[in-house]
Amino acid sequence: MTQPAANCPNCGAKIIFRWSSCVQTVCAYCKSILIRTDVDLKKVGQVADLPPDSSPIQINSEGVYRNRAFVVIGRILYEYSQGGWNEWHAMMNDGTSAWLSDAQDEYAVSVAVADQKLPGASQVQIGQRYTWNQETYTVTMITPAHYRGVEGELPFQLWDQTNVTFVDLRAECGKFATLDYSDAAPKLYLGEFVEFDDLRLKNLRQFEGWS
Repeated sequence: MTQPAANCPNCGAKIIFRWSSCVQTVCAYCKSILIRTDVDLKKVGQVADLPPDSSPIQINSEGVYRNRAFVVIGRILYEYSQGGWNEWHAMMNDGTSAWLSDAQDEYAVSVAVADQKLPGASQVQIGQRYTWNQETYTVTMITPAHYRGVEGELPFQLWDQTNVTFVDLRAECGKFATLDYSDAAPKLYLGEFVEFDDLRLKNLRQFEGWS
């Protein structure tokens, strides 16, 4: 399959999109934030240097989740009162995408779920219950977070975000849900926690203290 390609409007470098549904990407050469319309690119900002990170995962890391291979093609870095975490955008081998959350050595995989009735941010309280896909979830945490940086390919525009609220929910079976209020219309993600070794990751970042 031919991968869409274009040139960076800032530095002229060739940009190849590994995921056909990519909306935003970052030029690996000049760090320009680029918004895609078909194969035309528009520069909308510049990425600042991301802070030091202890995650071994990086762009182009590869792994396996539920017998499906994936490659990491993007990243969003958030920070909140207790630290920070990464949301890695992963392209699956069937053409879909998922998110690999990486927070204080805790890993989880989730996917966006559409066509669900979702509450507004002001309606949500700790302890409330919601049912999605025949599973009941309980609100366990409401987290105000700050957008810190981005790299690689993303399925939506995130270049002009600053603060965002996330609502975490848990189900008795061990699954989790997240409500994302970064846009006017909330988004729902459903997923599960995973063990690092079960992801069979390769092409990891090497640094002192990690083995």
